[in-house]
Amino acid sequence: MTRPSIDVIAIGNAIVDVMAPCTDEDITRLGLAKGGMTLVDTDQAHALYDAMGPAREISGGSAANTLAGLAALGAKCAFIGQVAQDQLGEVFAHDIRAGGISFATPARPGEPPTARCLIFVTPDGQRTMNTYLGASQFLPSAELDDAAIADAAVLYLEGYLWDPEEPRAAMRRAIAAARAAGRKVAFTLSDAFVIARHGDDFRAMIAAGEIDILFANEHELAALTGIEDFHAGITALGGQIPTVVVTRSEQGAYAIHAGEHAEVAAEPVAQVIDTTGAGDLFAAGFLFGFIRERPLAECLRLGAICAAEVISHYGARPEVNLTELVATKLG
Repeated sequence: MTRPSIDVIAIGNAIVDVMAPCTDEDITRLGLAKGGMTLVDTDQAHALYDAMGPAREISGGSAANTLAGLAALGAKCAFIGQVAQDQLGEVFAHDIRAGGISFATPARPGEPPTARCLIFVTPDGQRTMNTYLGASQFLPSAELDDAAIADAAVLYLEGYLWDPEEPRAAMRRAIAAARAAGRKVAFTLSDAFVIARHGDDFRAMIAAGEIDILFANEHELAALTGIEDFHAGITALGGQIPTVVVTRSEQGAYAIHAGEHAEVAAEPVAQVIDTTGAGDLFAAGFLFGFIRERPLAECLRLGAICAAEVISHYGARPEVNLTELVATKLG
């Protein structure tokens, strides 16, 4: 097997986040599920945007955020995702390339427009996400570069993108290409609603040995396994997947790798401003340690450091030099 020249290649939603502060009363008035992620159609997206206060536009998307963190740490990354030929598509493409990430998927002409996530952030830092998938749900298998997938140490897949049929087929093809090349496949469950819709698919993939690294939070873990007790759930899953990583918000994170168990506390944060991207950046830190064969506990600590940085400001991408931050924190 040849040595990979790419550390991580990811397939995910190409989204621009539109973020605005709001009150808990606003969440209630708009009928939103605080702290959750809801898919919305074109009309709902327009209505929610009109209801927003002054907003900031920041390139996002779960897998793209993870790559942004990885690239900031020094990893070589590539992204596969679909934007439209419009202004937000140009914003997304510029931002991801400016972060040193290879992005070669051609923009899609015509409707629908580039995806956007309308994020309402309450004073406690909780983000309520309303996602219009737009062009991102029309990523065709034909746009995959099998050679690039085979040339990456890890293929990272975003659970959110499993919902639409076309990108789901693309990800299945990508898994086959990665496994044929002897590469690792990492999968993030993304949200409990994704498991409610596609849990049978994920459980079948796990049973078939198609997932090497699984990322989840404790609620997603329970939804996937049907086991409410955290330790029983992760132990059961750890017997089926080589590496399982589960985040627990302020309680830190836990991982099982090849039978080894490790746990890390959450990094202290002076003030939680916005939890958008916490799981994405945790995955970035963990994967950076993993591909460099760091000890399991250190991989978790790297994830916790990156997650703490991103929740200390608005936006789901790092705003400080992560390499310097990690060096300072790890001594």
